[in-house]
Amino acid sequence: MTWVLGNLELIGDLTLEHLVFALPPVVIGLLLAIPLGWLANRTRTGRTIVINLAGLLYTVPSLALFVILPAVLGTGILDSINVIIALTVYTLALLVRTVADALSAVPGTVIDSATAMGYRPVRRFLAVELPLSIPVVLAGVRVAAVSSISLVTVGSVIGFGGLGKMFTDGFQRDIPQEIIAGIVLVLVIALVVDGLLLLLGRALTPWTKARAGAR
Repeated sequence: MTWVLGNLELIGDLTLEHLVFALPPVVIGLLLAIPLGWLANRTRTGRTIVINLAGLLYTVPSLALFVILPAVLGTGILDSINVIIALTVYTLALLVRTVADALSAVPGTVIDSATAMGYRPVRRFLAVELPLSIPVVLAGVRVAAVSSISLVTVGSVIGFGGLGKMFTDGFQRDIPQEIIAGIVLVLVIALVVDGLLLLLGRALTPWTKARAGAR
C-alpha cells in the first residue's frame, strides 16, 4: 500500500495509457466485424471463407504479432500503432463469428415481414436485423473488450506501456506491491468496462427489459 500511495501519478498515467491501447481496437474491430459478419451471413461460401480467415488470425500468438507488425507496416517496434493494430486484429477475429451468428439468429419470419413491407436489403439490415442482433453482438464485444484489456499487458514484455509495465518493473526490482497493484488494476478496469457495456446493451435494447417485465 505504501508503494501505491507513493506512485499514484505513475499509476494514473499507466492506467490511461492502458485504456488508450485497449479500447480503440474494440471499437475499430466491431466496426469492421459488422460488414464482414453480414457478408459471412449472406452465403455459405462467404461464411466459410470469412469465419476460417478470422479463426486463422486468432491463432497467431499475440507476442509474435507485436514483433511481426513493425516489419509489415514499416513502423518502429515500440510504436503504439503496432499494439492498436494487433489488438484490432484479435478483436475482429473474435467478433466476426459473433456478428455472423447473431444475424443468422434473427427469425426468418421477421426478415420476410420487413421485406414484404418494402425494406430493401441495406435498410432492412440497419433497421431490423442489426438492432435485433445487438444482445448477442454486445455479449461478444464484452468478451473482446476484456480480452483486449488483458492482452495489452503482454506488450510490456517488449517495452510497450500500460499497466503491464508494473508487472515487468515490479519483477525486475523485486517490488511485489507493484505487481499486485498492476494485477488488481487490470481486473478492476476489465470489470468496469464489462459493466458499462452491460448497461449500454440494456439501454440499446429496451424491448428485452419490457419482455422480461411482461413475464
